Amino acid sequence: MKSSPIKLKQKLSPLAAKKKAERDLAAANTNKRSTFRAESQKKRRAAKKAGKDISGMDYDHRTSSFKSVAYNRGGGGKGTKNE
Repeated sequence: MKSSPIKLKQKLSPLAAKKKAERDLAAANTNKRSTFRAESQKKRRAAKKAGKDISGMDYDHRTSSFKSVAYNRGGGGKGTKNE
């Protein structure tokens, strides 16, 4: 049976949810992720200042351009298993 296309919240025990939150926060605050976030924010500010409409788009660090959220988070249409 295929998984549901509707993304549901994980059913974790309170202890597991707390540990997951700590792991996720630690991963989000690594030097690499912080650099990516800062770069994205700079590019978004520059695009907004230039009058570009980038609503609903994410910055793609590999191509240095803005892509749709679905394309960027979906591995360019190839899935994310090989990233």
